Amino acid sequence: MILVTTAGKVGAETARLLAGQREPVRILVRDPVKAEPLAQAGAEVVVGDLGVPATVDAAMKGVSAVVLVSPAIPAEELNVIAGAVRAGVGHVVKITSKSSIDSPIARRRDQAEIENGLIAGGLGYTLLKNNAYMQNFLMSAPAIAGTSSFGSAAGDGRIGMIDTRDVAAVAAAIASSPADHVGKTYWPTGPESLSYPDAAAVFSTVLGRPITFHPLTYSEQKQAMVEAGVPEHIAEMNTQAITLFAEGDSDWVTGDVPSILGRPARTFAQFVHDNAAAFSASRR
Repeated sequence: MILVTTAGKVGAETARLLAGQREPVRILVRDPVKAEPLAQAGAEVVVGDLGVPATVDAAMKGVSAVVLVSPAIPAEELNVIAGAVRAGVGHVVKITSKSSIDSPIARRRDQAEIENGLIAGGLGYTLLKNNAYMQNFLMSAPAIAGTSSFGSAAGDGRIGMIDTRDVAAVAAAIASSPADHVGKTYWPTGPESLSYPDAAAVFSTVLGRPITFHPLTYSEQKQAMVEAGVPEHIAEMNTQAITLFAEGDSDWVTGDVPSILGRPARTFAQFVHDNAAAFSASRR
């Protein structure tokens, strides 16, 4: 049995892929109604809270591997790691990103704390330090649909963005056959490094209409996220990360996705094509 710890974009897709491969998979959720499609796909849905050790322990019964994905709250993820140790779990696939204890971004410090706790726990583990997600552009979908433009504080910085579906596919592949990945750290990316102006050009080509990019200040970027429904403290961390894009912080591409999956990583053009309805002018 493989346990996936949350049903967000990566977690839900990981559970769906594993269920489709007839792998026994369990997903821990707070709201079972939202996870009904996963239950229909064949995943076992259990209700719990990462902050409550008793529910984590219940979810760990019979589990051989864990895909640890959450909003990077150390107390919660360290609960999961402790529960995995108690249950004798063989392997944990940790979904993470760039991290360091002295990072100016709180989320990166939190990720480092969690990673260090996982390594110290003595479990078999794999770290997936993913580059920025293509799906982050879905927050700009209303602007692209309504005004054919979008803004960012990323400037001309280039990013090796990755589709969350590829992150999920890598996590599923490792969790189901972890032997060759024990103790390894991967840096999954898409196949190319693109700036936001580059992304605007891709949007224009795929959507068949001109899409323009305009730069935002730090304050404008944070406010745009808040208005999109992102909690203020998360909007602050996200904006910090985006401004680092402008400095080349995420300008890196690896071959980790194809080496693990045996196929190319999805391109940004594929992502836009698959989500064209969200960016469509018909939404205005």
